[in-house]
Amino acid sequence: MQKKIKVGISNHHVHLTKEVYEQLFNEELTLRNKLHQIGEYASNQTVDIKCGDKELKSLRIIGPFRSYNQVEISASDARKLGVKPPVRKSGQVEGSVPVTIIGPKGSVSLDEGVIIANRHVHFSFSDAKEYGIIDDEPLYIKVKGEKSGVLDAVAKVSANGFLELHIDTDDAFAFLLNNEDEVEVYTAKQDL
Repeated sequence: MQKKIKVGISNHHVHLTKEVYEQLFNEELTLRNKLHQIGEYASNQTVDIKCGDKELKSLRIIGPFRSYNQVEISASDARKLGVKPPVRKSGQVEGSVPVTIIGPKGSVSLDEGVIIANRHVHFSFSDAKEYGIIDDEPLYIKVKGEKSGVLDAVAKVSANGFLELHIDTDDAFAFLLNNEDEVEVYTAKQDL
């Protein structure tokens, strides 16, 4: 498979359960703007996070509520915090870095939750069928331009998937990529 898709850049953010959110806020989670992934949105609410004695401010909460609590940061953020989180698929927080999440109402300390999200390409079930892709399949992303190169990624197939590459700010800076830029996706490295 070789397909041109658009880039979506993720800044650091958090996913929370309703229970943890209610320990941090005395207000409803409200929509700031919709995201491309169907049903997901950036909320108006933000939290601070603390790892040890170091802190990051104003991480946006992504809705809707999840069945797990997760803080997604970049490697640059991790250096500022002095931690080494694992690179993981969203939702796989077992054994990850502990964190304290701070809201206006209070704080919650978690034994795990901080990860660096792996690079991934979102596919809906119909897109995955059309391109012969399965969930977690390795993919190769070809970036053209002044700082060209190849990125490894994985397929993320879901009912609400909107076809796009998700990378963090570090990857975007390294390859001079912006939201909505186009890259090429391949299923076999030798096809690049």
